Amino acid sequence: MSQQEGEMERQESEEEVEQAGRATESSPQQRRLERKARRRREREAEAERAAESRDESVHLKVFRYDPDVPEKQKPRFDHFYVPDKRGLTVLDALIYARDHFDSTLTVRHSCRQAICGSDAVFINGSQRLACQTQVSDLDSPVQVEPLPHQEVIKDLVVEMEHFYDQMHAVEPYFQTDEKPDDDLEEQRQSRENREEIKTATRCIWCGACMSSCNIAAGDNRYLGPAAINAAYRFAMDEREGESVTEHRLNLMDQEHGVWRCQTQFSCTNVCPKDIPLTQHIQELKREAVKKNLTFW
Repeated sequence: MSQQEGEMERQESEEEVEQAGRATESSPQQRRLERKARRRREREAEAERAAESRDESVHLKVFRYDPDVPEKQKPRFDHFYVPDKRGLTVLDALIYARDHFDSTLTVRHSCRQAICGSDAVFINGSQRLACQTQVSDLDSPVQVEPLPHQEVIKDLVVEMEHFYDQMHAVEPYFQTDEKPDDDLEEQRQSRENREEIKTATRCIWCGACMSSCNIAAGDNRYLGPAAINAAYRFAMDEREGESVTEHRLNLMDQEHGVWRCQTQFSCTNVCPKDIPLTQHIQELKREAVKKNLTFW
């Protein structure tokens, strides 16, 4: 080894030691920023790879709106290309787009098993649960929007307060006139009665039916199919007291109750739990008529 080569090797060694020393002396904040920058570069590289292989990707067209950011207050659609895979749901695709392309993308979700009802959105022109909808069943691009007829808070998240108010207005909880003498004895229900109300108990309060209802869109006081279904579930339960059942029917037998339904079946068509909502509304109409019949 020549003297010149030895000198160069020594200088390189000193530089490596100096770099190691700087890395050791860097603050926790600097290290966090470095990790953040590295993750950003990885996301950008993955986005580029997805764009280059669009034939193997899912094209998402997602509604965007953020009232708190001036340049995002005008509604628009953003396009994302998500790697396709077997069993990919719309919620999976949205989460991937949020985690890899745009962390500000906002969508409600929780259980991801079609139980909580929090991720109801408008997919390719129909109210659906994002976690229940397979991308493979949809035409491309997959257009995702917030539920219609609801105030948009941000992106795909809508205000649900009015929907919850309508649900609570029908007192959706069990009430009875008499309880068993023994505190440990259950209130029994016949198999036939259980079968009668079984489908009504499946409601997960997702709001898809309310969003699809043209009557609810034009009448803010209309109870809506989900609330009426909740009333049906308890009014038809044989364990409830007669006075409570009559009270429920009185709640339904009003201008903004069951009589506002025009039997369009839109609520039944979009229900992710296949509840025959229109049928339940018609049965409550029949019970309301029977209640008002007088025989001399």
